[in-house]
Amino acid sequence: MSSNRKFRFGYSKGDRNGIFLFCLILILGIGINYWSLNSFTNSKETKGLTKVEDSIQRLVDSLKYKQSLESQRTIYPFNPNFITDYKGYTLEMSVDEIDRLLEFRAKDQWINSKAQFQKITQVSDEWMSEYGEYFKFPDWVVEAENKKSKAKKRSSLSYAEKKDLNAVTESDLIEISGIGETLSRRIITYRDKIGGFVDIIQLKDVYGLKYDVIENLKDKIALKSPVIVEKQNINSISVLELSELPYFDYEMARTIVNFIKLREGIKSFEELSKIEDFPNYRLDRIQLYLEIIE
Repeated sequence: MSSNRKFRFGYSKGDRNGIFLFCLILILGIGINYWSLNSFTNSKETKGLTKVEDSIQRLVDSLKYKQSLESQRTIYPFNPNFITDYKGYTLEMSVDEIDRLLEFRAKDQWINSKAQFQKITQVSDEWMSEYGEYFKFPDWVVEAENKKSKAKKRSSLSYAEKKDLNAVTESDLIEISGIGETLSRRIITYRDKIGGFVDIIQLKDVYGLKYDVIENLKDKIALKSPVIVEKQNINSISVLELSELPYFDYEMARTIVNFIKLREGIKSFEELSKIEDFPNYRLDRIQLYLEIIE
């Protein structure tokens, strides 16, 4: 039998080995291709997931940053008359609320109080509670509103209806807002000490009597019978005479007289400010009793 004899189906041993090798290469090629494709898909999916995760993380970071800025946001005092569309938006006003304000301002009208602002814009009480504290009106507007407020609280009396400061009693004074038993007693005691008020500005010398309370007092009480004093020349007054006037004890009177003698007289009361412990804050009341004659 010949060695080159063919096997079944007409294939020799060499042909069969070639086919087997081809199949093996084909299987390996398919396996490698599948593995590469699978790896690429997984890689792509992984990259896709990574991108999604990155996007989510950036969103979270952005929200955190925005929240951080919100907590650090500083609102400075502002005049509500000059709120613009953008300013209103940042202040969380609605479009309608902003439009109401702009329509009012378009008529060349001005808002002068918080209550007026809320009435015109119709913002909520919660909004006013949060942002109203930052309203800043011009000083003259604030002063005018304060005067109106005080005028409403006070019951204005004519001069004839007012009582005389040099004749009022403690019970009269207690009826005035801000003056109780202690202050009314101090006013009467001080009035007796100086022999009666020469000018109503002497109320400033009553301990504990504040400016607004004095203003309340002036609404119901006037100095109708001021004490008439003959002013003395400070350039020629004696130590004893000066010490008998209000505001000076004997030691201060002697210091003042000596100071004036050394300077051979003074030309203005301001020169007395060079004296140590001289009560400069009482200079307007001191001049009720003294004058300068060179």
